[in-house]
Amino acid sequence: MKMNEKIRNMTIGLFCAATVSILLTGCGSGEATKQSAAADDSLDTIIEKAKEEGEIASLGMPDTWANWVGTWNDLEKEYGLSHVDTDMSSAEELAKFESEGKNGTADIGDVGISFGPLAESKELTLPYKTNYWEEIPDWAKDDDGDWLLSYTGTISFITDKENVKQAPTSWKELQEGDYQVSVGDVTIANQAQFAVLAAAIANGGDEKDIQPGLNYYKKMAEKGRLSTVDASVANLEKGEIDVAVVWDFNGLNYRDQIDSERFEVTVPTDGSIISGYTTLINKNAPHPNAAKLAREYILSDEGQINLAKGYARPIRKVELPKEVAEKLLPEDAYEAAVPVEDNEAWNKTSVELPELWQAEVLTYAK
Repeated sequence: MKMNEKIRNMTIGLFCAATVSILLTGCGSGEATKQSAAADDSLDTIIEKAKEEGEIASLGMPDTWANWVGTWNDLEKEYGLSHVDTDMSSAEELAKFESEGKNGTADIGDVGISFGPLAESKELTLPYKTNYWEEIPDWAKDDDGDWLLSYTGTISFITDKENVKQAPTSWKELQEGDYQVSVGDVTIANQAQFAVLAAAIANGGDEKDIQPGLNYYKKMAEKGRLSTVDASVANLEKGEIDVAVVWDFNGLNYRDQIDSERFEVTVPTDGSIISGYTTLINKNAPHPNAAKLAREYILSDEGQINLAKGYARPIRKVELPKEVAEKLLPEDAYEAAVPVEDNEAWNKTSVELPELWQAEVLTYAK
């Protein structure tokens, strides 16, 4: 995913626009000959075919995000797969899969959970469950292996302790503070929309009832406490952010990039939301076996550790090296966090949320 979107921020509502953009720029040439990829191939057969393909082309999986570079280097070293990535948002990835059709030039992409069912419904995916299927929670996969999460993110707070004396540990404490709070652009940003959902959950709502989240931020807006400053590394470093509501992996990454003593990352104890990101294998992948092997490796112990090194929380319960585990928050920090129970309902809410945010929150901002 694009780094400026990686707050991972495109919404499904942008999908059609992205499709038009891709169509206008033209489809890929698709000159490579597609290899066979039988559904019943053993892992050994997949490895053998992947080695023959010799390469893999990804979308939205750049070296610098979630330590993807570790996985790409491992795949090249162990299986001889060369790699190239085109950085894209979730919406753009699906649009590229769809517009190129049988002339597909990309093998695999990484998208937010909401885009998994969407890609499946558009019949853009090649199912592959991997040998780790049973270890993936039911909420984090479909029935057939069209999509399954590789890692998760949980909405959290990052606090600059030079600006805020006591870092908030709950939504209640956050509301009672007198400092500025950066949420991001709810009209376009996936992270910001989940920040509203998390606040809703902490106040009795859910993906079907987002109103408690809107009411929560309305109160903050009326007090003049909603900051419009983007929670980027540069702005955090300059001290322009008091508290920001972000994915835990973003917060932890920002913390360690700048000063781990200065910033504190906390998951609110009165409720939060867990979401995640899934690989999608292109139905028309030019290197389908390399894509299958990549998904297999991403979900292996080694692949999951690679993601954790990039602050992403593995979807599988794997034993992390001590130095890697210490970079993440402890397991008990997530006791109040829950996943989306009804993805279809959340998809509907997330489409409506930009207009609701404008009408019911920003209207009251000071």
